[in-house]
Amino acid sequence: MPRTLSFNFGGSQVDFEMHKVDRTRLYGFKETLVLDEDGEPCELNTLAEDGKTLIGKGGTGIGYVDADGNWVEKADLTAVDLAGNKIVPVPSSFAAPIELGQRADSEDFLNHNIRLIYRLESEELDEKLAAELSEGAIFKFPYSFRGGLEADAGFLLHNEAGEIFFLVGDASSVEYVGLQQAAPTAAETTGDDASADDLMDFGMI
Repeated sequence: MPRTLSFNFGGSQVDFEMHKVDRTRLYGFKETLVLDEDGEPCELNTLAEDGKTLIGKGGTGIGYVDADGNWVEKADLTAVDLAGNKIVPVPSSFAAPIELGQRADSEDFLNHNIRLIYRLESEELDEKLAAELSEGAIFKFPYSFRGGLEADAGFLLHNEAGEIFFLVGDASSVEYVGLQQAAPTAAETTGDDASADDLMDFGMI
């Protein structure tokens, strides 16, 4: 069942059902099934460092240890920033309606790497919000699925077909250095100097 994400806009609450948009739903997918000599499906195991012990699925986990190698419970850990200040966790965005007050321009939106896309559906869409989105408004807000140390950037926007989308991303760290910045180039190899490792066949991709 789709999850419901709620927003506050102009004093009104709007509830949306979230429908994830991913490549498998758009293009389908393939699975590789490995069978043994009897035609039974094989399961992936991990070979331990001793070279003879097989660890089955679910046989490993992640733990925390201190500098002396003593086990530390996750609840006893405290997250801090680079200055050593305690980080206040952010709540889940599903715990309360999200305030739609901040707008983003196209440049700000394009400066983010989008990693999640959801199509939103609402039975009773607020007319003021619908009008803002249809005029090209992009709303920006902090978003966290489960809650955690940091919130991602969330964007609410409208496409030409009238559909509303919710996108999640992170600010890009790419910096513009200028047109006069010279980039280093590698010396070209010609003739017999080109090794087989330098030749690329597009069939290898």
